[in-house]
Amino acid sequence: MIRDLDRDVKIILLARALRSFAFSNLNVVFAIYLAKLGYATLTIGIVHSVAYISGAILSAVWGFSSDRFGRKKILILLSVLTMISTSIYIFSTRLEMILLAVILVNVGAGGTAGGGQGGGPFNPVEQAFLAEKCEPAERNRIFGIMAFIGSVLGSLGALAAGLPEYLQEAMGWNPIASYRPLFGLTLLFCIAFIFLYRSLLEEPRPRQTRRIISKKSGIFVTKMSLLGIVDNLGAGMLSPLISYWFYLRYGVELKALGVLFFLSYMLAAISFLVAPLIAHRIGVVRTMAFSHGIASLLYLILPFAPTFFSAGVLMVLRSFLAYMDNPLRESYTMAMVKSGERGSAAGVTNLARVVPFGVSPTISAYVMQSVSLSVPLLIGGSLQLAHDITFYFMFRHERPPEEARVREMTVEGIKG
Repeated sequence: MIRDLDRDVKIILLARALRSFAFSNLNVVFAIYLAKLGYATLTIGIVHSVAYISGAILSAVWGFSSDRFGRKKILILLSVLTMISTSIYIFSTRLEMILLAVILVNVGAGGTAGGGQGGGPFNPVEQAFLAEKCEPAERNRIFGIMAFIGSVLGSLGALAAGLPEYLQEAMGWNPIASYRPLFGLTLLFCIAFIFLYRSLLEEPRPRQTRRIISKKSGIFVTKMSLLGIVDNLGAGMLSPLISYWFYLRYGVELKALGVLFFLSYMLAAISFLVAPLIAHRIGVVRTMAFSHGIASLLYLILPFAPTFFSAGVLMVLRSFLAYMDNPLRESYTMAMVKSGERGSAAGVTNLARVVPFGVSPTISAYVMQSVSLSVPLLIGGSLQLAHDITFYFMFRHERPPEEARVREMTVEGIKG
């Protein structure tokens, strides 16, 4: 699957795999860890909101900067910032320090993309780098492979989320101290990231003398961004707190949550390999709209699941469908803008998607605490379904260049 890929692509995939493992286990336990520290549900929601909003803004900055100064330099800088952020978690439990850590790189509170991909603020820079290292016809496949590897390692990382509970029960560790080995492991991985990114080969970037994004690309990016706001306003109503929701709704332990997210990430991983095959047959836009639309319907059904088992089944099925569009959307965006605009385009679309994803947890936490535990799912599912329908009708005629060429050749062949 990866033997024939470019050397630098393999390096990016390896870094994504390690980061997915580390980020995903922290994402599963982070809200529960904050609860163990004594913070209220609303405070936990605020921490997640701060993480997502700051991460979105900084991701846009990293995307623009990578177009101007080079992808490699920004990736190394992000690795150093991740080391600092993780070190704060190890040595401090004060709220102001935790907020500082999540602002820097949002590890734990939003440092992973959907399905355990482990993108975080690295994502727009890596997207632009990968798009430049692969042929257009192979772009969907390579982005799918990246998402697949990230999700598989993310699922293994989710299993590691049971480590604090094991240390408490089997070795008598203090409940707070038992979480620190997970932070320490991420710190070690950060050192590996620096060495990996230093080995990348990148041509010097010409100095920018024109506007950052052209008018044509700007129109496309604006439409994608506006839809992303709606989609992630819905997704953020529960996704950042989904492990916490299961913890409160069904009273399950960390080990059970680890297994659930392991299965969810594994199904998401399979969907990432299936997505390019489906897109090849019915088109990228249709694949994204139809798969995500069905997932939104499952989102609406989830609150009515009577048991943890039935809710878990719905969650796993939703994971297979909900994240299928992630690598296709990234590939689609890279296809529709020019090479020198890719980092900026990825940063802007990421900003538009993550800011509402950051606002939602605070709203969701307030509703969960003051109204009903499951109302955020109904709101979120409705918003996402509205996004899916609008996306299809807005982009059904806008195909990536390689897909449009195939269609033109097919039409010419029929006429001939």
